[in-house]
Amino acid sequence: MRDAGLIERAKAARKAPTPAEQKLWLALRAERFAGVKFRRQKVIGPYIADFASNVPKLVIELDGHLHGDTAEYDAARTTYLTRLGYRVVRFTNADVMHNLEGVLRLLESLVTHPLSQPSPLKGRGL
Repeated sequence: MRDAGLIERAKAARKAPTPAEQKLWLALRAERFAGVKFRRQKVIGPYIADFASNVPKLVIELDGHLHGDTAEYDAARTTYLTRLGYRVVRFTNADVMHNLEGVLRLLESLVTHPLSQPSPLKGRGL
């Protein structure tokens, strides 16, 4: 069962995006970016991902100037998401605001050439 408080925080964050989140969302939304369906402020387990797609399994995190204080939390979240098969990529807000084209080029390379993921059923006799 999902944490209702976490879902409410995700909804609130969707309603009040940062300028960088809004700018990136305009490029990603409605499957207009390489045909990939991204969701914003997606709850995944005990965490909220800024942007996430299921195919390919990709999480995009935008880090503001305060993120230096959360390095341990960010590392734990990245480990958790990686164990679920997500590839996690981080950009700063400044990257998005001043070099959106470069951010999108890198994302396009990740989406068109995803890491191969082993089947979760492999090795279980199925």
